Amino acid sequence: MADDLGDEWWENQPAGAASSPEASDGEGGGDTAMTQQETAPVPALSKKTEQPKECFLIQPKETNEDATKTRKRKKKKITDVLAKSEPKPGTPEDLQKLMKDYYSSNRSVIELEELTLPDFCFLKANDLTHSLSSYLKEICPKWVKLRKNHSENKSVLMLIICGSAIRALELIRSMTAFRGDSKVMKLFAKHIKVQEQVKLLEKRVVHLGVGTPGRIKELIKQGGLNLNPLKFLVFDWNWRDQKLRRMMDIPEIRKEVFEILEMGVLSLCKSESLKLGLF
Repeated sequence: MADDLGDEWWENQPAGAASSPEASDGEGGGDTAMTQQETAPVPALSKKTEQPKECFLIQPKETNEDATKTRKRKKKKITDVLAKSEPKPGTPEDLQKLMKDYYSSNRSVIELEELTLPDFCFLKANDLTHSLSSYLKEICPKWVKLRKNHSENKSVLMLIICGSAIRALELIRSMTAFRGDSKVMKLFAKHIKVQEQVKLLEKRVVHLGVGTPGRIKELIKQGGLNLNPLKFLVFDWNWRDQKLRRMMDIPEIRKEVFEILEMGVLSLCKSESLKLGLF
């Protein structure tokens, strides 16, 4: 009887229960499930979880770019510097220093020494209190006598070099009290061809020349202007344009000025026949 009842009981059980006797014991099944959960390995973190760090790494780059832009905006300009300080008149030492800085990259020490001019080559510099006429009267008190004795064509007694044609016209108008009966010639490129200026210098005696370094250099190269009779070479040194730049602050003009100096001016200065002035 007991065997028959046991057989009937197993036959009446569901298929799933019959296949696993442990499943009929609720407590045993629960312990097994918890043990499996506790012993299951923790899955490794995916690399995708590190992606937010990539966004974080971009931030320093943006900060550097912003800092660079800030530095560019804060770059000092010549107008800012001059606004905080009073303008200082040019001196012979300023010209000497510019020459050494300009030629230092392609000249030997001996050649740089040859460019140095003695003090006797320079006239008294403008202290910013003079007009052009008063300055020229101070550096050349015997101008009338020199003018009367000058009779050579293709030359001038005094040469004034400035940064532009407009500035040259201003200087010519402002020197009326000094020039008197002197013949003045405009030596710049605006509306005047080189050939025309060469012909004018050949035909008549000129005492004063006022112009830009580019045109003056070209006249010397073409033989239209002889520097040997020249007695005074004056640079319009202290005047500033709308951007507050002096003539020698502009690289193109500075280059042409130094080329003129090497075309015979330096040798004439050292021979004491020519004087340099900074107005």
